Amino acid sequence: HWKPERIGICNMKKAQSDTLGFVPQKDIVYNKLLPYADRLDDESNDILCKIKGNLGRAVQLREIWPGVLFWTRKLSTYMRLYGRKFSKEDHVLFIKLLYELVTIPRLEISMMQGLARLLINLLKKRELLSREDLELPWRPLYELHDRILFSKTEHLGLNWFPKYASVPLFQCLGMFMTCFFFFCYSSVEGVLKTLVKSCRPYFSQSATQEMLDEWRPLLCPFDVTMQRAISYFELFLPTTLPPELHHKGFKLWFDELISLWVSVQNLPSWEVHLVSLFARLANDNIGYIDWDPYIPKIFTRILRSLNLPVGTSQMMVPRYVTNAYDIGHVVLWVSSLLGGPSKQTQAQLSGLFNSITSFFHPSNHGRWLMKLMKLLQRLPASVVRRLHRERYRKPTWLTPIPDSHKLTEEDITEFVESMMQPVLLAMFSKTGSLDAAQALQNLALMRPELVIPPVLEKTYPALETLTEPHQLTATLSCMIGVARSLVSGGQRFPEGPTHMLPLLMRALPGVDPNDFSKCMVRSTVTFSLFGGFSFIKLDVEREMCSASAEFEDFVLQFMDRCFALIDSSTLEQTREETETEKMTHLESLVELGLSSTFSTILTQCSLDIFKVALVKVFNFATTNIFETRVAGRMVADMCRAAAKCHPAESLKMFVPHCCNIFFLTDEEVLNEEELDKELLWNLQLLSEVTRVDGDKILPYRSDLVQILQLTLHLKCKQGYTLACNLLHHILRSSALIYPTEYCSVPGGFHQPISDYLPIKDWGRPGDLWNLDIRWHVPSVEETSFAFYLLDLILQPELQRLQRFAQGEQDMSRDDVLQSLTIVQHCLLGAGNYILEHSEDDTKSLFSIIKIISDLLHFKGSHKHEFDSRWKSFNLVKKSMENRLHGRKQHIRALLIDRVMLQHELRKLTVEGCQYRSIHQQLMRDLLRLSTSTYSQVRSRAQNVLFTALGTYNFCCRDLIPHVLGFLNPDNSSVTQQQFKGALYCLLGNHSGVCLANLHDWECIALTWPAIVRSGLSSAMSLEKPSIVRLFDDLADKIHRQYETIGTDFSIPDECCAVAKQLMITGNPFSEDPVPSEEETAQGLKKQELKNSDLCFCRKYKQLIGDLLDCISNRNMPWKFEHIAIGFLSLLLRDDHQLPPPAVTFFVKSLNHDSLYVRKVAISAVAGIMKQIKRPHKKVPELNGIKAGDRQDNRWLQYNSSSLPRTQQDWDQCVFVEKTHWGYYCWPRKLMMYAPLEEQPKQNLARDDMTEREQIIFDHFSDPVFINQFIEFLSLEDRKGKDKFSPRRFCLFKGLFRNFGDAFLPVLQSHMERLVADSHESKQRCVAEIISGLIRGSKHWSYSKVEKLWELLCPLLRTALSNITIETYADWGTCIATACESRDPRKLYWLFEMLMESPVNGEGGSFVDACRLYVLQGGLAQQEWRVPELLHRLLQYLEPKLTQVYKNVRERIGSVLTYIFMIDVNLPYTQPTTSPRISDFTERILLQLKPLTEGDEEIQNHVIEENEVGEQDERTQAIKLLKTVLKWLIASAGRSFSTAVSEQLRLLPLLFKIAPVENDDSYDELKRDAKTCLSLMSQGLLYTEQIPMVLSTLQEIAGSSSWHARYTVLTYLQIMVFYNLFTFMSDQKAVNDVRALVIRLLEDEQLEVREMAATTLSGFLQCNFLSMDAPMQAHFEALCKTSLPKKRKRELGSIVDTIPSADLVRRHAGVLGLSACILSSPYDVPTWMPQILMDLSAHLNDTQPIEMTVKKTLSNFRRTHHDNWQQHKQQFTDDQLLVLTDLLVSPCYYA
Repeated sequence: HWKPERIGICNMKKAQSDTLGFVPQKDIVYNKLLPYADRLDDESNDILCKIKGNLGRAVQLREIWPGVLFWTRKLSTYMRLYGRKFSKEDHVLFIKLLYELVTIPRLEISMMQGLARLLINLLKKRELLSREDLELPWRPLYELHDRILFSKTEHLGLNWFPKYASVPLFQCLGMFMTCFFFFCYSSVEGVLKTLVKSCRPYFSQSATQEMLDEWRPLLCPFDVTMQRAISYFELFLPTTLPPELHHKGFKLWFDELISLWVSVQNLPSWEVHLVSLFARLANDNIGYIDWDPYIPKIFTRILRSLNLPVGTSQMMVPRYVTNAYDIGHVVLWVSSLLGGPSKQTQAQLSGLFNSITSFFHPSNHGRWLMKLMKLLQRLPASVVRRLHRERYRKPTWLTPIPDSHKLTEEDITEFVESMMQPVLLAMFSKTGSLDAAQALQNLALMRPELVIPPVLEKTYPALETLTEPHQLTATLSCMIGVARSLVSGGQRFPEGPTHMLPLLMRALPGVDPNDFSKCMVRSTVTFSLFGGFSFIKLDVEREMCSASAEFEDFVLQFMDRCFALIDSSTLEQTREETETEKMTHLESLVELGLSSTFSTILTQCSLDIFKVALVKVFNFATTNIFETRVAGRMVADMCRAAAKCHPAESLKMFVPHCCNIFFLTDEEVLNEEELDKELLWNLQLLSEVTRVDGDKILPYRSDLVQILQLTLHLKCKQGYTLACNLLHHILRSSALIYPTEYCSVPGGFHQPISDYLPIKDWGRPGDLWNLDIRWHVPSVEETSFAFYLLDLILQPELQRLQRFAQGEQDMSRDDVLQSLTIVQHCLLGAGNYILEHSEDDTKSLFSIIKIISDLLHFKGSHKHEFDSRWKSFNLVKKSMENRLHGRKQHIRALLIDRVMLQHELRKLTVEGCQYRSIHQQLMRDLLRLSTSTYSQVRSRAQNVLFTALGTYNFCCRDLIPHVLGFLNPDNSSVTQQQFKGALYCLLGNHSGVCLANLHDWECIALTWPAIVRSGLSSAMSLEKPSIVRLFDDLADKIHRQYETIGTDFSIPDECCAVAKQLMITGNPFSEDPVPSEEETAQGLKKQELKNSDLCFCRKYKQLIGDLLDCISNRNMPWKFEHIAIGFLSLLLRDDHQLPPPAVTFFVKSLNHDSLYVRKVAISAVAGIMKQIKRPHKKVPELNGIKAGDRQDNRWLQYNSSSLPRTQQDWDQCVFVEKTHWGYYCWPRKLMMYAPLEEQPKQNLARDDMTEREQIIFDHFSDPVFINQFIEFLSLEDRKGKDKFSPRRFCLFKGLFRNFGDAFLPVLQSHMERLVADSHESKQRCVAEIISGLIRGSKHWSYSKVEKLWELLCPLLRTALSNITIETYADWGTCIATACESRDPRKLYWLFEMLMESPVNGEGGSFVDACRLYVLQGGLAQQEWRVPELLHRLLQYLEPKLTQVYKNVRERIGSVLTYIFMIDVNLPYTQPTTSPRISDFTERILLQLKPLTEGDEEIQNHVIEENEVGEQDERTQAIKLLKTVLKWLIASAGRSFSTAVSEQLRLLPLLFKIAPVENDDSYDELKRDAKTCLSLMSQGLLYTEQIPMVLSTLQEIAGSSSWHARYTVLTYLQIMVFYNLFTFMSDQKAVNDVRALVIRLLEDEQLEVREMAATTLSGFLQCNFLSMDAPMQAHFEALCKTSLPKKRKRELGSIVDTIPSADLVRRHAGVLGLSACILSSPYDVPTWMPQILMDLSAHLNDTQPIEMTVKKTLSNFRRTHHDNWQQHKQQFTDDQLLVLTDLLVSPCYYA
């Protein structure tokens, strides 16, 4: 559809491409609206030229720093100012160049982050480049991602990544505003993920298959690699391929992954990633995938994932809470499934909202509420986004949605209807009225006629109540959300605008000085409604005619309200005397609200109304005198608003009035210290009114200049400050560029009515192409006026100050301050003199700091003001924008605002950042001020200094030596204040540069040693806590922000090729010549030199040497020694070994007295071990795919008949260390270790070792050193808090890996001694050594390994028999760590030893439980590779399942979970060779027979310990059952799939035992049975399992025990809710459930009947069952069952207690009806009144019927009481009479 504006755009584009020489990709439209737009094309071309030329050169000359970084920064600034204003060829080349740069392998992380942000920005608008234009490889990104997020050396401290976004390098290059459109992706991880997301659409078509080959082998569900593989799939798999390539895209993996998702039942952590992948897939390929078979499953899982509390017993599987789905993914998935031919999704979605609506009611509250609110808020937004994409977005290269699947009108209507009920309930919720408001805003865009009326219905009454402020604020915030849809009316809701006036008039009472939040919200309402329309006196449209006359009325009433508010404003006379310049926070907010509302009203009203208003304001302002702080500010603001609207009229009234007052005053009055109130007030008024167009001020210039001359030299401080404001405003308005009006329609509202009907414009978006902004551009006259003022006022002041500074003229302090204030407001600076002579005149110093700051940073607007305006602009835009139609349809005032922001952005990012000598002087002055005596002066100056450091290039290096001068111990003249000031300068503020941690060797080599040496300075005293804290913060900040500094800055050749291409392609051509051969050769040389080890090693050794010298200084306080050691530990790297002296230092420090030093040393030595490790050679093997246990991975499994028991077998055996290889499929290339001959030699002689190896060897072979070391390691650190330490484990592992068994002899005696000692710290120490030993022996020869185990087995046996409650966890960790990622055939000695006889009763039950725990730790690490051991263990345990001891039972339960963990039901997986649950269950059921057959109550039988002989079968069975319960409970949270059919066979037994009441006094057996039932009922069921479950439940419902029948109902409630949509998609199941509940309603036991009623009402409430005619008829028939007459009983006769069958049936009918009533607690459906009437007939029946009726009625009254006014409408008058009788309790005395 070509609209006229489109043609306009095309012409503009054509004209532009002629001037530019290319067609820009997408520039910023707002630039075209600036007054100097014609100059911009040349300007941008010039910059682009430079960028292309210099960036290309820098890359080809291989200069990453500063060259490439400097010019890439320039590119991102360019993009912020001009958008993507370059040709397509350039765009592609920029992207390719940056992609090459980002993926340079050894790039520093911070550089990588900066480049990645720019690359993301270049790729952000993916519609600009299609797959034909650009293709990017995926593997480099994967390698980058893998290297950083799964770093192999980071945990050893050889690679330091910043813990949060650091902005280091760029800030030495600093330019302004680092990232401000960028959502600050704080972490490295965030940047990487966003980068992959941005590149994903451009991966090649073969990428999907390559990724699957790469990551499929990792899919082993028992291993951590599963999480990694699935998260890679989620992040990398491309889903935007065009339909003809789908067979190379998602079709390769969709079936495999979706069936994986379907078959997993217990929410493992990786399921969340799968959901995210599916949501993205669905969204990118709407209409190309058939989701129908999965929809019930999807909705069931979404509902489960909300974790809503259901049913009577509250037991949650903890895993469900932690791994629940992310609402964002859910919303995307659901909104992509809507529409299409089958309409199934909408039905399920309505079902979902129906079933959870009641949770939104404000009376419900819980931790699940946040999720529900998020769902509510985001779903409409997502659907609006989809509609926009289908209907309004310009078609791009991305696959369009096929027409068959687009949303139709009825789809939208159904969607909006299904959401209205929950949203209207949520309006008043405790937390969420804002979420509801956002939801309403989006829903109103789609269907205003459905959304706005109910909101209005709630708003009118809310505006009238005075008693419920919460209700009011909630409805009003929702009103703001729908305001724009309301005002603009449109075809769907034409009556919208008529609601305007009534709403406004009712909002007036809210401008009330007593209730603050009301005042705020109401003024916002007025503001947002007014933004959209105009007030005009006469209106042609009939119904509005009378109304518009009311507008004038409204404006005047509003002003009266405001005046009243100001009069009562709380800053009364009392404040005058105290000098508080601050208003209270509340008042400043009120002020903001009022002035913005007032100016909006005046802007949008016609001239006649304006004149009336102006007179009114003028009279109010001039007849009263206000104090200047609060009330004065508000009134002055209102006057300013008036002046801004119509400057000519307003100035005519205000200026002469104010000037006259001054001209009439005497001289001496003006010279008083305290100026007269009237004068002050008028001066303030004048200074505000003059904030208008320069050309409107010119007529009054002579008056104004006179006033300035009179007032600038007042004695009174307040007076001259106001005068300076006046001067500031006059200068500002005559010298700057700004738009002059913000009316919502171009041309204002002053055309005659005959041509123009304003009401048509209500809520209309501004038209970007004809905004027709009027700019104020300074005329010659104004500029000369500004210069005249400066000459007149500024020159003399500067001369005065200069004379003072040279000592020629004396001035009092106040005079100095006054002069400075005048100067500051003219924005120019003065002197350095005050510092030397009067340092304690802090006020003048503040003023000086302000002046320096303005000189350095002020370019017409302040950055922080700009930032906050940018933020608030974005907020307003969000609340008012039209997401549906998109394309920048904002109200005109907003658009003008945005253009103005663009203008200021240009001023702020001007390239004024070269570092010149004047800046250097100013920075030095700032440094002097930052180290002055007064702390306030220091902190202000430091803030300015930090900003400057971020602004000017390369100034940091210039300043560092000056700062460090203050810390130098040889400099004895330093005061403590200067010392502190210098430390603060090093520390920096939280966001900016930290001088102590610049990313550069030169700087670090200077600052770190200086910080440590400052410990010797005379100004340093550790007595002052503030100084100690500063050093702590400094060390802490360096540790947090430090990141390993790169040493390798090479640029690969591919990069240079792209760069060359960039220099010679496309317009504009770069003027710089392409570098010649010689230049590039020289660049290469330079790069080699820079990367050469010599240059780097020299600096590196130097720094380490300096730090070691500091440490060895005897006088150094211990604190600084610690700081230095901390710095040293940061200098470990994975590409350079530590110099030998530092190695010696760390090894010696292992035995240091201080615990902190020992800890650092342990980590460092573990890292050093890694550095000196000799690499082992690997060779590849090739293979094919299929999952589970199969022939081709059988050889990996543990088989005791073929273990390597000789040297020869050992050498021939192929060991696969990683557990996941071979489970799902084999990788294309599996890397194996080469044979022993090719590996590095073991056990070197001392002479063959390197210097570093010798240092370590010597120390660890020395018995004295080892004694001391072990002594320290076996000390307690924090009692009861210590755990197995991975650091120490790494240290020992490294020792034994690098040096073989060289140190075993020295350590052996220690180990034997420690094992025998039962102290926990001794045991822990030996556990750490043993696990390090086992893991370190990976490459030992067979003979050594055999010896090792001969030594270890006895040790472990001793240890396990000495195990205590404190140490069993450590031993578990020890064995688990030792077995992790090791081939089980290498450790067979260990497994055989652990399997000997874990539960033998020696040492009591505790030792048995611990042994099992340790064994479980080892086997769990081996997962699926030890089926033989699992079978043996199961065989061993089965006879022992009847354990007496609770702790052993629990442990066995947990072990069983692990034994059966491998028996999973996943797709493409062969049946396992490990033990299977089904066989096990068969065997158990046989033993439980005695319990299942009998009918008597099962009592828990407790046996005395010494009872001898076999107990009877029944007792054995009970003991067995206890263990089985423990197993079921443990496996609920851990296994992947639930064995439903097996568990069902145990159900009847559990129902028998589980108690009904929630009572903790029951014994363990009953409690466990109850827990077990609760967990089972929450399980996920498949359609084919439902009939089995229901038949089991039906069978139990016929049981003779009423407890069992009762529990069936509670089980049913939870089970149905947690599998709601699976049940609902199966009609037979629904009927069965219904029959079951109705059958139990007629149960003979009262409790069962009542529970059945509760269950029924729950099912009705979540719309699982519906209240249909047959059901209602059934209940009514039951109610009519007649009861036998009461026989006249003789006194004393036995009352017949058993209820007759008739009574039961009658009660059942009543219960059924009551269930229907209770099922809709928050509304009154059409059938309800009749049922209430039926019920009331039974009020006088016999008990228990009477009780039921009473309860029902009181519940009805309780839940419907809140909205009774609305509910009343549903009843007829007669019914109401009956009801009132029932609900009002009868009087006592009647």
